[in-house]
Amino acid sequence: MRKQLQYLFATLSALLLATPAFAFDAASPAVNLAPIGAGIGMAIAAGLCGLGQGKATASATEAVARNPGARPAIFLFLILGLALIESLALYTLVIILMKVK
Repeated sequence: MRKQLQYLFATLSALLLATPAFAFDAASPAVNLAPIGAGIGMAIAAGLCGLGQGKATASATEAVARNPGARPAIFLFLILGLALIESLALYTLVIILMKVK
């Protein structure tokens, strides 16, 4: 645990000390980094939605294995939950498409 905290603080200090390197210079042309940030944001959203869907599916499968009689109710809530999780990724995509030109 101590080694992980050392890596965390070393990374944070490197990022904080590197901030002046990314400062805006009036002489250099402006670089639009919005598409790169949007791609990274969509990747994070899609990845976390995938993890959430996997966990929901695993929990529903385990619940049906424990109590097969509750399958219809579990299936209903599973589909509802998966639809809501997937909508988060779609909302992220819509916001990205609206903001990035």
